[in-house]
Amino acid sequence: MIVLAVTWVANPGKEAEVAEIFRELEAASRQEPGCLMYIVHQHRTDPASFFIYEQYRDDAALGAHRQSPHFQRYAITELNSIAKRREGELYLPLSSD
Repeated sequence: MIVLAVTWVANPGKEAEVAEIFRELEAASRQEPGCLMYIVHQHRTDPASFFIYEQYRDDAALGAHRQSPHFQRYAITELNSIAKRREGELYLPLSSD
């Protein structure tokens, strides 16, 4: 399994629009065969900040996610025009349980 942790920050006044795009991206991503988990979080006190926690079966599944039509539409096209990706880090679990 591979984990991806990503943070985004919405442009001022675009928080609700970013949240809606993430709802669409989350729903579509969860349907991917190699996606084990995809959860978008919005910061409790800073509504412009979003944290995405993703789990994929393997690198190939993550690659398929990045090439998917929904990722290309929402993350590459729509989100990039109204938000900034701040971080994206890959992790591996300590155990295989």
